[in-house]
Amino acid sequence: MPTQLCDALLLKTSHPYPPGTVARWHDTMADTPLAQARVQSVATANAENGQPMHHIYLHLPQATELALSDCVAFEKRWHALTGHSAEVSRLREMLRCEGASFGDTPGVHYVVETDTDDGWQAEIFNWYDQEHMPGLARVPGCILARRLVNLDHAPYSFACYDLASKETLGSPPWLAVRGTAWSDKCRPHFVNTLRTMFENPNA
Repeated sequence: MPTQLCDALLLKTSHPYPPGTVARWHDTMADTPLAQARVQSVATANAENGQPMHHIYLHLPQATELALSDCVAFEKRWHALTGHSAEVSRLREMLRCEGASFGDTPGVHYVVETDTDDGWQAEIFNWYDQEHMPGLARVPGCILARRLVNLDHAPYSFACYDLASKETLGSPPWLAVRGTAWSDKCRPHFVNTLRTMFENPNA
């Protein structure tokens, strides 16, 4: 099966799991390129759909070729450990912006996933790269901003932000970046959009 370069794997599940499960799942990858990945786990009790949600990232030290069949295998290993289903996707990093508060400990992790109207993807990705994400990264309280694409599951666009606190999103500098003319032009062409605030960035 064809492989694709990716910078991280993302496991999504709405089911709770016992302490130590993530470490045991990662241990099953000892014979794969994921063995050296950095694990980041985040959770919320109330996602946009009203359900709990867990995101488990495996950040690779360098871009690595992985196949969709690898994701399926890792989903099966998670199910064997927990008895619950999960969705595993390959993520490719397109932009990384160290924030004004880079180096601080995150208080929340904010994710915006979206597809775009036909013919709008290039415009929206240019907006993200040239204005929106660099602008948000400069806001005090923004630690790290990343734009990725999900190679395996919709939505395709995956933007995530490590923030000092959820109040950062309501701060005047953040709202000013969100309120530009280019933002007003692009945002109506988001479709299939999911916005999730993870209150527990170390779940």
